[in-house]
Amino acid sequence: SRRTRHWPARQSDYAPYFYDNGPNSTDGNMALFSISEDTPVGTQIYTLNGSDPEGDPVRYGLTFEMGSKEYFRADSKSGEVTLILELDREKARSQEINTKMLSFFRDKSVDSSFQVFETVRVFVTDANDEPPEFQNLPFIIDIPEDTAPGSSIYRVQAADRDMGSGGSVSYYLQTSPFAKFTIDGSSGILRVKPGETLDYETTPTHFVTVVAKDGGGKYKGKHQVLTSTATMTINVLDAQDMPPSFIGSPYFGYVYEVSVPGSEIFTVYAKDGDQGNPNQIQYSIMNGSDGVFDINSTSGCITLSTYPNLLRNELYEILDYDVTMVTVRVVDLNNHPPTFYGQDGPQSNFEVTMYEHPPAGEILRGFKITVNDSDQGANAKFKLRLVGPSRVLRVVPQTVLNEAQVTIIVEDTSGIDYEKGRTLSFKLLAVEIDTPERFSATADIVINLLDTNDNIPKFTSEYYIAGVPENSHGGSSVVRVTANDPDSGPWGEVRYTIYGSGSDLFAINQSSGLISTQPWTSLDAEVRSKYNFYVKAEDSEGKYSLSEVFVTVLDMNDHSPAFDEKLLEKTMIIGTPVRVEAVDEDAESPNNVIEYSIMTADPDNAFDINADTGEIKLKPYIKTMEIVQNITEQKDCKWSLVVQARDRGSPSFSTTAVVTIDITEATPLKGPMAVFLMKSRDSPMRVLGVVAVAISLLVGVTALISAALYMRNSKSNRVMPARRIIKRRRRDQRPWIFDMPVVKFSNPADKFLVDNQGRGPWPKPPPPSAPPPPCFTRPHERPRAVPTISGVLASKGSKKAKSNRRKEGNISSALVSELKKKLEQKMIENNQGYY
Repeated sequence: SRRTRHWPARQSDYAPYFYDNGPNSTDGNMALFSISEDTPVGTQIYTLNGSDPEGDPVRYGLTFEMGSKEYFRADSKSGEVTLILELDREKARSQEINTKMLSFFRDKSVDSSFQVFETVRVFVTDANDEPPEFQNLPFIIDIPEDTAPGSSIYRVQAADRDMGSGGSVSYYLQTSPFAKFTIDGSSGILRVKPGETLDYETTPTHFVTVVAKDGGGKYKGKHQVLTSTATMTINVLDAQDMPPSFIGSPYFGYVYEVSVPGSEIFTVYAKDGDQGNPNQIQYSIMNGSDGVFDINSTSGCITLSTYPNLLRNELYEILDYDVTMVTVRVVDLNNHPPTFYGQDGPQSNFEVTMYEHPPAGEILRGFKITVNDSDQGANAKFKLRLVGPSRVLRVVPQTVLNEAQVTIIVEDTSGIDYEKGRTLSFKLLAVEIDTPERFSATADIVINLLDTNDNIPKFTSEYYIAGVPENSHGGSSVVRVTANDPDSGPWGEVRYTIYGSGSDLFAINQSSGLISTQPWTSLDAEVRSKYNFYVKAEDSEGKYSLSEVFVTVLDMNDHSPAFDEKLLEKTMIIGTPVRVEAVDEDAESPNNVIEYSIMTADPDNAFDINADTGEIKLKPYIKTMEIVQNITEQKDCKWSLVVQARDRGSPSFSTTAVVTIDITEATPLKGPMAVFLMKSRDSPMRVLGVVAVAISLLVGVTALISAALYMRNSKSNRVMPARRIIKRRRRDQRPWIFDMPVVKFSNPADKFLVDNQGRGPWPKPPPPSAPPPPCFTRPHERPRAVPTISGVLASKGSKKAKSNRRKEGNISSALVSELKKKLEQKMIENNQGYY
């Protein structure tokens, strides 16, 4: 130890000292202290401890030799020593350090201290942290393949730097089911496993993995065993212990018909089994050559020693030493192509005649074809196939060796159709296979087809639509139907007939299919405008098909409009129109569409007419009876006008009628029923229609009113109001005067009588010459409309309409007569109430 004194001002002082607590203590001066090399860095490993005799405070510290690593650090106050660097016993087994302690004292004038140093050696103890290390790597060993089993071949050495059990080493080999070696665990001596032999030809090199294991020891508190591995390469040296062997056997050679003596047939090849040090190979033939083959003893080339035509066998098996077999086959050259034969020898064209559509699977027996290839073996193998319409025919067989009879079979019967083609052409090919030359042959197959009646006539359309003018004369063409039958001869000739409802008015040409009207037929669109019937196309064997014909009778404008009555007398209430109506017997628009117009009127310019409905009304300025009376000098309220009804056909026809209108003012009827009756007094059929609907709701009252109106109108076409109300104008008021030409007639309607036959712009055409067949009705005939204007019209309408009206009047006249009285009495009572 060393002491350093600094003399203070006081009289006496003593140095501090460390406690010496022995080698196993954890505090003191660290004398004989030991630490394990696997102690973790940062661990507190010791506490420096000492004292000062005077009780002065002390400080601790550690110093190390110059250039050495500092593994420890001490806290100056507490003296705790901490490991700050990882230890390794194999690099530094001990560490020499100086422990230092200082004591401090203080007086009034001088501060001073004592320092005490002690040099100690800290021992590092061993932990099992080092694995064994193999010596003399790499391990490469050469041994002869005839080494005896159990022989020592090498010694493996490994060292472990750890101490104790962790430094001891033992050996073993990684197990393998094919291991041929073993090792002594203590000495590391490697031997050939007893009972095992080495074979260079099988395994020329062995790779053995040896493991070195230490005895184990603690490391960081746990028991640990460390191992190392190394791979040993053991090369087996060849020894002369194997015979030669042929490579690529068995061998096959061929002798061709063009070969000459000395031609090479095949070369055999062999090598010595001892590949490490092989011997030279010698070749020879043992037997089987029959003196026609030789072999080169050095190269192994087998040659032919005679001509092929002298060879007695097709197959030779030659044994060669040591020992293999060479099979030599005498083969034919591919120098002949396939050839087709007929009955008279080689043939390339074959022809047959047959009916169309033979059944599928039928053999075409008209062909007698043979195919042959004169070569032998594989050179005579070829395939047959047909080239032509796909899948129609197939050939059997498809693969031939040397020779075969060719059979042609029907596959698709629809492809053999006379209508599609009267001749079918195919190419029959024979092509060699598995030969480089691939010789081939071709034959033409021609099939001439005969027709059969396999088709039915087919119309070019499923239905035909035609239009015929109604005034067409008998025998007029309507439409031509067409049907085709692709069969030939009589089977392709089509005969036409018609039948069905409506066909009796038409006829058809059996050959041309032209449909025309019968000579006596007169078509009338007003009677019947639509006909449909069937037409049949039939061949000579009765095969047929049907089509439907639709005939429309085209309406012609052959009827003039007709009023129900020639002279009309109407009562017009001021402000309410009256209506005239004409009927056109034509069937279709625009021939039966009527336009109305006023031709002349007296007085002129007093009326307007609706061109579509025929409603006549006064001009807007005529609002009162005074205006009506002032228009004419006679104060007449009964005016006349000529109304024309013209259709819209081409040419157009027209009819005129004289309408006499008696103008009056409205009666004081009240309620919606009174207004309706007054408006409808000139239209009895309209009243009947309303009454028919109202009967379902109010049977008794509605029936009474409708019967009274009908009875009143049936007795008199002139319906007068129950009482005419005339307002007298003031005497000082001047009447309105219109200048009208003064023409006097005894009857106002006489001035508008018109002779339509002589003056009309278009004469009325005569009716159709032929009446409609009695079996047909007129489903589209409209009922005669009852005019909305009451009165009598000179008859230019149909007689049928008049006849119907007479029948209706006779049936209901009794009822109408009874109800008319009640209606008149009811209207008189209402008028009295008005006054």
